[in-house]
Amino acid sequence: MKVELKLFASLARFVPRDTGAPSHGIYEVVEGTTILDLLHRLEVPVDKVKMIFLNGIHAGGDEILHERDRVGVFPPVAGG
Repeated sequence: MKVELKLFASLARFVPRDTGAPSHGIYEVVEGTTILDLLHRLEVPVDKVKMIFLNGIHAGGDEILHERDRVGVFPPVAGG
């Protein structure tokens, strides 16, 4: 099944170059894959993850992914 993953700010560098997009991609995952499983697969350092959203709703990372899910992952950010 396919899911969309968007990595924001400093995490965008972990998106494989073959996706054609600088910060997101569509990924094939097997049934039972969690958000954290996908992040580990892409070698995203989960200690650098501050917020995760699944289909626009705050998530913890242990949620099982389903066809056409959209995941957004943010590092800690600062600003004025």
